[in-house]
Amino acid sequence: MQQQKITFIGLGAMGYPMAGHLARKGYAVTVYNRTPATAEKWLEEYSGEKQDTIEAAVKHADVILTCVGNDNDVWSVYQKIFNAAKQAAILVDHTTTSAKLARKLDEKAKAHNMSFIDAPVSGGQAGAEQGILTVMAGGDQKTFDQVFAILEVYAKAVTLIGPAGQGQVLKMINQICFIGVLQGLSEALTLAKASGIDGKTIVDVLQHGAAGSWQMVNRTETMMNNEFDFGFAVDWVRKDLSICMEEAEKLGVDLPMTKQIDEKYKQLQERGYARADTSVLIKQFDNDEVNS
Repeated sequence: MQQQKITFIGLGAMGYPMAGHLARKGYAVTVYNRTPATAEKWLEEYSGEKQDTIEAAVKHADVILTCVGNDNDVWSVYQKIFNAAKQAAILVDHTTTSAKLARKLDEKAKAHNMSFIDAPVSGGQAGAEQGILTVMAGGDQKTFDQVFAILEVYAKAVTLIGPAGQGQVLKMINQICFIGVLQGLSEALTLAKASGIDGKTIVDVLQHGAAGSWQMVNRTETMMNNEFDFGFAVDWVRKDLSICMEEAEKLGVDLPMTKQIDEKYKQLQERGYARADTSVLIKQFDNDEVNS
């Protein structure tokens, strides 16, 4: 049994399995979720305990992990953490947020004699369930070393990118890369449909060459079959892209492709695809609406 006491706040599509991996590894895990029924369900599957308030959940924790919704959610949660957690607690935020917020949380943590790591993840719900996420961390080396073994429980790659906020910047880079791949794949598969070439052939022939990608291997056939129920919704990617564009503007960097694809996602939201997986980008080439 591991000695560190861990609290995990936020049992959504990502946090639920991540906290579960820690419990199965033998860590003493306390969970808190805004919807108590979710925490109760988690306890039916894993060993640990739950608390009904954030303050009670973090009071005795050595390491506090969070995975919630957006900047406002994170800030609200951390105000309670700062007031209730013990000194020397290590705080790790897995939420995708702005780099500005990550740096602010780092400053606040230091003022309370705590340590902070921003640690957004990539790999989606499937990656969380399989324990093969990629963690991009921002913070100091000492703190990173102290939590590395914990993060490694649900990740295949855990890397310290630089000081606080840099983990979030690399997550922005990740999001720009994958939506660019999806845009190219959407156009290519639209051509494939018109030409009568099936998805299996595309993947079998192209996956090992320069065109190959995770999106091609895992989404080609589902995109061609109009299947878009894979967890990471259009609403969430637009939240992430707004963060990307805000950071780029601050740095004086233009992101023309990102802006164009964000506009495509906005149009898909308006057509009823707000909760569809990001691979629904292929629907930009037809006029079907969700309930048509």
